[in-house]
Parts: sequence; structure tokens; C-alpha cells
Amino acid sequence: MGKRVEILFVCGAGLGSSFAAQMAAEDVLNAHKVDAKLDHVDISTAASVQPDVIITAQNFQSQFEKFSIDESKTSIVFLKNIVSKAEIEEKLLPVLAAKGAL
Repeated sequence: MGKRVEILFVCGAGLGSSFAAQMAAEDVLNAHKVDAKLDHVDISTAASVQPDVIITAQNFQSQFEKFSIDESKTSIVFLKNIVSKAEIEEKLLPVLAAKGAL
């Protein structure tokens, strides 16, 4: 097990799809024994915090491009299907490995 990472799941209101993505990701994280602090928030809150990773839907990419997020500290993972464990695993594991969390 690597270092603990903070992962933030983001959607428009911070309630529905971000929580669904969080639940799908928990299975992936548990399967790979990743120590992670998880939370879900709305998109405007996400711009003001600095987690290790932000996971959000692809349709929010243009909004995130307007924010000044330090991508050397916070990696952003955009998902086409926010509840696809296969897509979460494919896109998140390389990010976690780079951060020393695997």
C-alpha cells in the first residue's frame, strides 16, 4: 500500500453523479488496496480546494479549463461514463501510481 491520497468527485450540484462515481471508484480502490480519503462536491467548490486527484465527467472539462488548478499538485481525471469501474481503473491507476499511492 502506498501513501494516502485525497480524491474529490465533482459534479454540477455535488450530490448525484459525483456520489455515484465515488461509489464505483471505491470498489476499484479497495481492489487495489489504495488508501484514499474520498469526498464529493459541486464544481464551484472543487476550484477552491487542492486534493491529489479530481474525478469528474467529461462534460465538465471546459469548465475546469477556466479554473486555475495547479495540475502539478492536483490531477484531473475526466470520465465518459462516471460509473464504469473499467474506465475508472484504466484512467485512475496510472495517476495513483505516479503519485505513489499504489
